[in-house]
Amino acid sequence: MEPGMASGHPANGFVRVRGARENNLRNVDVDVPRDAIVAFTGVSGSGKSSLAFGTIYAEAQRRYFESVAPYARRLIQQGHNPKVEMITGLPPAVALQQRRGTPSSRSTVGTVTTLSNSLRMLFSRAGTYPAGAAPLDSDAFSPNTAAGACPECHGLGTAHTVSEESLVPDPALSIRDGAVAAWPGAWQGKNLRDILTHLGYDVDTPWRQLPKKHRDWILFTEEQPVVEVTPQRDRVAKPYKGRFWSARSYVLHTLADSKSNTMRERVLAYMETGPCPRCSGTGLTPDALAVTFAGHTIADLNALPMAELADIIRPTTELADSATASRKRSSGEDNEVAVAITRDLLQRITVLLDLGLGYLALGRATPTLSPGEMQRLRIATQLRSGLFGVIYVLDEPSAGLHPADAEPLLAVLEQLKSSGNSVFVVEHNMDMVRRADWLVDVGPRAGEGGGEVLYSGPVAGLADIDGSVTRPFLFPAASLGSETDGGRPDGGTSDGGARRDPDGWLELRNISRHNLRELDATFPLSVLTAVTGVSGSGKSTLVSQVLAEVVRARLHPEPDASTGSNQAAGPSPAEEADHAGGPPSPFTVGPVSGLDQVDRLVKVDQKPIGRTPRSNLATYTGLFDAVRKEFAATDQAKALGYGAGRFSFNVTGGRCETCLGEGFVAVELLFLPGSYGPCPECHGSRYNPETLEVTYRGKNIAEVLDMTVNAAAEFLAEVPAAARSLQTLREVGLGYLRLGQPATELSGGEAQRIKLATELQRARRGHTLYLLDEPTTGLHPADVQLLMAQLHRLVDAGNTVVVVEHDMDVVAAADWVIDLGPAGGDAGGEIVAAGTATTVALSTDSRTAPYLASALGSRRLA
Repeated sequence: MEPGMASGHPANGFVRVRGARENNLRNVDVDVPRDAIVAFTGVSGSGKSSLAFGTIYAEAQRRYFESVAPYARRLIQQGHNPKVEMITGLPPAVALQQRRGTPSSRSTVGTVTTLSNSLRMLFSRAGTYPAGAAPLDSDAFSPNTAAGACPECHGLGTAHTVSEESLVPDPALSIRDGAVAAWPGAWQGKNLRDILTHLGYDVDTPWRQLPKKHRDWILFTEEQPVVEVTPQRDRVAKPYKGRFWSARSYVLHTLADSKSNTMRERVLAYMETGPCPRCSGTGLTPDALAVTFAGHTIADLNALPMAELADIIRPTTELADSATASRKRSSGEDNEVAVAITRDLLQRITVLLDLGLGYLALGRATPTLSPGEMQRLRIATQLRSGLFGVIYVLDEPSAGLHPADAEPLLAVLEQLKSSGNSVFVVEHNMDMVRRADWLVDVGPRAGEGGGEVLYSGPVAGLADIDGSVTRPFLFPAASLGSETDGGRPDGGTSDGGARRDPDGWLELRNISRHNLRELDATFPLSVLTAVTGVSGSGKSTLVSQVLAEVVRARLHPEPDASTGSNQAAGPSPAEEADHAGGPPSPFTVGPVSGLDQVDRLVKVDQKPIGRTPRSNLATYTGLFDAVRKEFAATDQAKALGYGAGRFSFNVTGGRCETCLGEGFVAVELLFLPGSYGPCPECHGSRYNPETLEVTYRGKNIAEVLDMTVNAAAEFLAEVPAAARSLQTLREVGLGYLRLGQPATELSGGEAQRIKLATELQRARRGHTLYLLDEPTTGLHPADVQLLMAQLHRLVDAGNTVVVVEHDMDVVAAADWVIDLGPAGGDAGGEIVAAGTATTVALSTDSRTAPYLASALGSRRLA
């Protein structure tokens, strides 16, 4: 096919790819127009990202590095050399790939967008200083630098302290009876009590009756006296030297030095976290907080929504007669520097306002942002660069976005194109695809069943490609008879005719957290509920944080509980932020009812199943344990004395010691990009020759790991534990993955479905609450159908499923819908509509309603 002649694009206006073989691409030849919005579509794992990112962008990056001096090249993290014969007509490229917000409380909206740099410079060069104060460098206005960080909280803005109330929860007890609850138990606690006795302190009087001087010394002293102690509890009283630790010293020492998570969690319960008293929670020094601009400190401006910040700096941008900058003046708010910096700030903030992010503050920590908010922040940063003649390669720019938020994004992509750039988007959102100028559909299936370009041309032309899995979703009216009903196994429709009725209700009253303010929320049980709403409206806060933590606390009230559903649920986003150094997000909940009808909690998300190549599908699901046991049970293995551990590539014995079971080795080149190659000893098998001599049904362990799920399902059909796992993996559409495929090669959608399959293979017992946060992110509509079929299967087994979702087809297929809004940030946090999809679609207050009504109409048409 010669698409260069197809839609008015001149033949020389194309990026021409020849012989692309990256990952599963099958010697692909394709022509893609420049100066256009091009959508790359296909099912998850079909090879579209390998074409757009792994081939086109990687080659553009490689050519750029060739122009960099060899010495400088060593200082840059370089990509790989793509497997492609030739690419012509390729301009420079910029990639915006999907990444979750970094779990660091020091990362904020301001640091991600670099707006904080400009704001600090504004205060440094144009702020109003106290009389006699010397101007400060911009670093002095950052809590992340030594010059600007508050010495008390080190710039975090929060202080972790202990008090008498937290260390001694029951003052009616004596020290002997355990009044100082923060002290360790068993022998250590008795040791501290014996030391106090030898020091002359009363350990038998109720705590509240002890002199305050004694109480303060026992709890807070920094002294650590060493005394000779004769134990009062041993039959043979052997004296020993004992060191005293105050309760505070013990707690801080345990948090700082203990390697036991259990011990750290235990003492953490005796600490109080709140705003740092020295900096009032700003994280800054008093000198920085003494400088103002327009009557506000930098902490004030960091806390304001960007829409309000724009209004504050706008008058300065409009100054016609600006003074010359001078360090001798105490205020520079009217000088030329102030005008220049505020104009730049306002232009950059305006881009964020156009993307609907005006409700965010520069000081908002990134762990509290939704994926959609993070994606738009990164896009806005690139837009401000003003580049011309480049290719922007975007990975699902609409991921995590409500349809209402996707509208301004489309306008931004058009702006990029009109500025003389090309926009290549890997996209699953059919509304985005319809707005593209050109479409490249990759497939027909995933993995080894994909890797071919089925179509490259104007969007309308895909309607004629019968082999395309994308076609029925892009043109539903032209594809009547296709299975596009959202995967409902009972054939239920969206008009409420076959919806399930709740068996009960889970009610939470007076919820307050982030932008949720005294919210009442009711979740139906034994049905599928979709929680939707514009980005930033509070959906994830309500479901993934508040609901998850309330249910977890009910199921496992002990702070060190580590079994059952607590493991299945995993940490909440708030907990992850806390572990990254941020303070626990405070929240309050009033009366809660209906928890007695939930026996178990499971959260399924898109986080990787592992962060190294050692983690793979087989090890995560547990089926590899069954496989290794089968190999160990063979006569050959028994004769050699091999147990199941011999067939693990993670431990010595059976693995290849050259690559340590990795299967590949790193090849470092001085001036060229480093690469990985198969291990020269085991040739990528991961095992030593002795281990590979053992076979099961004619295959060695490495050959089994190299099988696809589909092939392994037939090969291991007589191994019940493995067969059950493989069957559930096939049911969620992962039959194309290899058993040993490294976790680092899996997409977010694949990782989520692996987790769901792992849960599905467990015994059915009902009364489980499943929480999923945007489960369709990264999934093709065909993959969404498979996912929805499994979610309906869970509900039909007597469980409750709650999904946070922006995909209107998923929302339309739910039994119950909760819509939050009306907007994002402080303008959100309310339930604007709740009921069946049909009921919510009729709401006049909901921004979701028109898009949901359209989805319901399309489903009836199909």
